[in-house]
Amino acid sequence: MTVFNRKSIGLWRFGAAVLIGVGAGGPALAQELSFGGSVSLEVRGFADRPAYAGQSDATQTSLSFEPEIDWQSEDGNHKLSFHGFIREDSMDSARSHRDVREAYYRYSNGDWDIVAGVNRVFWGVTESRHLVNVINQVDAVEDTDGEDFLGQLMLQVGRETSVGRFDLFVLPGLRERKFPSTAGRLRVALPVDTDGATYQSSDGADHVDMALRYSHYIGDVDIGFHLFHGTSREPNLTLNGAGTALVPHYPIISQAGIDLQYTTDSFLWKLEALVREGQGTTFGAAVAGFEYTLYQLGGSNLDLGLIAEIAYDDRDASVFPTIFDQDLFLAGRLALNDTGDTSILAGVLVDRDTGPTSLRIEAERRLGDNWSVEAVGQVFLQDDPSDPAQAFEKDSHLSFQITRHF
Repeated sequence: MTVFNRKSIGLWRFGAAVLIGVGAGGPALAQELSFGGSVSLEVRGFADRPAYAGQSDATQTSLSFEPEIDWQSEDGNHKLSFHGFIREDSMDSARSHRDVREAYYRYSNGDWDIVAGVNRVFWGVTESRHLVNVINQVDAVEDTDGEDFLGQLMLQVGRETSVGRFDLFVLPGLRERKFPSTAGRLRVALPVDTDGATYQSSDGADHVDMALRYSHYIGDVDIGFHLFHGTSREPNLTLNGAGTALVPHYPIISQAGIDLQYTTDSFLWKLEALVREGQGTTFGAAVAGFEYTLYQLGGSNLDLGLIAEIAYDDRDASVFPTIFDQDLFLAGRLALNDTGDTSILAGVLVDRDTGPTSLRIEAERRLGDNWSVEAVGQVFLQDDPSDPAQAFEKDSHLSFQITRHF
């Protein structure tokens, strides 16, 4: 099965060039290399028969491989990193994909650091939605939780000052969002024709985007501001001429956002908010809430974190749909603090107009030094056609993953 395209081949060639550059340093350089990564087997079973024509009714299995190669100079000023990702999926051809998550050179010296290459940048602080992450494209075929990101080609220049940190990002080119194939589950009623994607910019996917971020901490408050101008990572979806598929359109947007976290005693207070123009009517979105931790619950080794977040998003109907328009997220995070670092997170998302939207439970545990297991269960509870989550009504599922780390 061929899952490489022109851009993914280019990224893998870039990653190979990084590795060749490391190897060219000879034995002295090779002594500083570290090799790692993981191999995972995932099995996902669905509670109901599929809702849409063409979807597979089989149990979904996949195998993923994540190699990691890193090198750092003795003085710590120079670093080379390559983190790859490969998945082969039994059901969904779109989920069988390859990506270079990281392939960059970093130079650090005093208050300055420069990153050139492919990298991932994470800014979020909230649990239910990572609203302010605008640099990297979401790897949407991995999961529905928005936790996985494609690598982004970038030049990042950062400087630490007495009044905070400043980062400038130059981002040459967009990574298009992936969507499940016709046979895949966890998709909307109509498949998405990614081959027909259109762009507002005459440069298409090669438009050079720009971002600026300021971050600082003041006492117990961590705060970040960002500005972004470029191609939206969220495409608008419109019907094709035959009405048989959705076609992505990527507009040029300008966005300003803030992320904030305040730590006090057992509380973490969190906020992410943004304003975006250029994609439908100018709109705002925000997620705010807290996490309160009960340590050594009942005199045991257990820690219980109680999470509550409220979401708001007033985008119009022409924009990429979201389930977080006016929702409440309630969750509990249980850490057993045992030798296997066992943890369980259970949360429910509730639309304030239409009721519960989904329930998700995640549990993970290490097995010795080289193995880990993870189980995820998600139940979709929404049957209101006006809620985007209703598209997944028949896709409640349970997945199990075992991973060998090396």
